[in-house]
Amino acid sequence: MPTGLQSPAIATDADAHCFAPRLLAWWDVYGRKDLPWQQDRTPYRVWVSEVMLQQTQVGIVTAYFERFMAQFPNVLALANAPLDHVLHLWSGLGYYARARNLHRTAEIVANEYDGVFPDDPQTLMALPGIGRSTAAAIVAQAYDRPAAILDANAKRVLARQHRVGGVATAAATVKALWRLAQLHTPPHRAADYTQAIMDLGAMICLRRQPRCAACPVDASCQAHAAGETERYPERAERRHRRLQKRRFFVLTDAGGACFVEKRPAHGIWGGLWSPPERDADLSVEAFLAAFGIAEQDVQQVHVAPVIRHGFTHYDLDAIPIYVRLRKRPGEVREGDGAWIDPANHLLGLSAVAAKLLAATRHLSCKEMLVHEP
Repeated sequence: MPTGLQSPAIATDADAHCFAPRLLAWWDVYGRKDLPWQQDRTPYRVWVSEVMLQQTQVGIVTAYFERFMAQFPNVLALANAPLDHVLHLWSGLGYYARARNLHRTAEIVANEYDGVFPDDPQTLMALPGIGRSTAAAIVAQAYDRPAAILDANAKRVLARQHRVGGVATAAATVKALWRLAQLHTPPHRAADYTQAIMDLGAMICLRRQPRCAACPVDASCQAHAAGETERYPERAERRHRRLQKRRFFVLTDAGGACFVEKRPAHGIWGGLWSPPERDADLSVEAFLAAFGIAEQDVQQVHVAPVIRHGFTHYDLDAIPIYVRLRKRPGEVREGDGAWIDPANHLLGLSAVAAKLLAATRHLSCKEMLVHEP
């Protein structure tokens, strides 16, 4: 792997100065122009799409975006919605801080900016969840004003064009890439150029096995000329992933309702709802006693196969313990949780919680085993 940060200077080959024109000419023919956020383009729609697209692929985002717009067609509708409803529509998309920041920013725009998104990158960056690249994308895409972006796709394209060494997340590398992003951003067709460089990274300049033969700027790509395309951008060494084990107690009453608790506002799955999560060594007996559930009120207990869920730096083994009750406990205080219909509710659930609750519809009495796991 290359080491050190190589000079981010523009290539001496004259082709390098044609980067933006060649990229735009390619995009005019091959670029994506039918994405839902490109239709009826507004600052609000651009903003929501850009937040959803952070660390998430277009193919996944499209359906979420359309559902989100159907429920919250403008910033005022989003600002006035309960956070639980917002998180419900975000369920399964991951990185839930994005949804919380989205809701908070909508409230600020509605209350402090009369529902009109600022058109200045610095002002946008002061809003929750809007970083430098997202702010620039809003200005370029919604207001068609020159503003350099540096999302993952643009980073990859520019790092290869100029053989920018160093780990892509390192401060010096990011600084060099920002300089190049600003240098290449043309004064005209800002919205098209912004989409074009993202499309080039998503469609041609792929992370693995890039399609260099179809690239409109291969003549000026220094990594391609050196035969080192897949070396850039450099990636940090993988850390050893730790494994965490937790038990999830899925309480179901005689009518099929499930008990869920609201998680703390911050941290993993912040603000979402989940079946009670406890230490991996907590026994069923101890859990039921702490919950105020008498032994005679328990109909059946079933231990289901472990659900493994991956986070950025660790894996979680969720151990499902299904407990079917004859009647609900009376000691659960209001505010500690809620009994919900797992198939009909408006609460935000993590992907793991959604799987746990969905399984209650498929567990028959014959499958339930009374035993201490």
